[in-house]
Amino acid sequence: MTAVLAFIPSPAESVWHLGPVPLRAYAFCILAGIALAVWLTDRRWRARGGLPGQVSDIALWAVPFGIVGGRLYHVVSSPEAYFGEGGNPVAALYIWNGGLGIWGAVALGALGAWFGCRAVGARFSSYADALAPGLLLAQAVGRFGNWFNQELYGRPTTLPWALEIDPAHREPGFEDVATYHPTFLYEALWNVGAAVLLIWAQRRFRLGRGRVFLAYVVVYCAGRVWIEALRIDPAEQVLGLRLNIWTCLVVGLAALVAFVVSARRHPGVEESVLVPGRAPADDDAAAAGGTAGEGGGASAQAPSEESGERDAASRDVR
Repeated sequence: MTAVLAFIPSPAESVWHLGPVPLRAYAFCILAGIALAVWLTDRRWRARGGLPGQVSDIALWAVPFGIVGGRLYHVVSSPEAYFGEGGNPVAALYIWNGGLGIWGAVALGALGAWFGCRAVGARFSSYADALAPGLLLAQAVGRFGNWFNQELYGRPTTLPWALEIDPAHREPGFEDVATYHPTFLYEALWNVGAAVLLIWAQRRFRLGRGRVFLAYVVVYCAGRVWIEALRIDPAEQVLGLRLNIWTCLVVGLAALVAFVVSARRHPGVEESVLVPGRAPADDDAAAAGGTAGEGGGASAQAPSEESGERDAASRDVR
């Protein structure tokens, strides 16, 4: 084994106990990422004219859907640990041990967000644009959960920033290799840079109508392809490539095409992030209009009665 003069150490612990309650670093990283995404999305949403509280309401739909989708995709793309020889199918439910696939999280999370947007009267494409940079930052923070779990690292390397992995967490066939590419760090840095890029591009090119989110998909896929190619953990292979690589190639290309088509057909930015007639202000205005209508009818009726009385008095005089 080649000696490495410098390396990134792995955390000695990933679980702490508060009495009988386990406190898992992976869960804290996921929760911290979600909180960061909600905070940034809310700021961006209100800056575009969205209402306070709408982002949190939508998150109540999107987050549970995303977690379920992420777990499903992870199990499908890496089934050996659960359904292969010596696998434990029940462990597919042990989400606290790590394992969330981003594309499953995005797909089902988007479905949950769509339900949430309908509930609060928000445009889904506008919400997706507001979310995109925060989603990248959430992914960056979440990747540190892989660092605590000593999982999903890359090929062996002796680079100064190599990641040291304890013997208990090394992949079969690499028991005598101590340092590997820190793919968690590569993706975290890529995502932070991509988030800054999206915020700049939206302001510079006035991106809207879902194109910020489409740009997120394109940029994230470009980074994930080369990072995924470094990993050595077991995964489903299709034509010699990991399933996640194929997914990124297909999804990234589709997003690029959608971005170009959208820019040509619907240039510019939408006037409002709220669905017309669905915003609370619209409901208040409609209610006020109805009240005014009722008052107008009553006032219209009153002059009619007074006029009738005057006519009757005139007939009596005559």
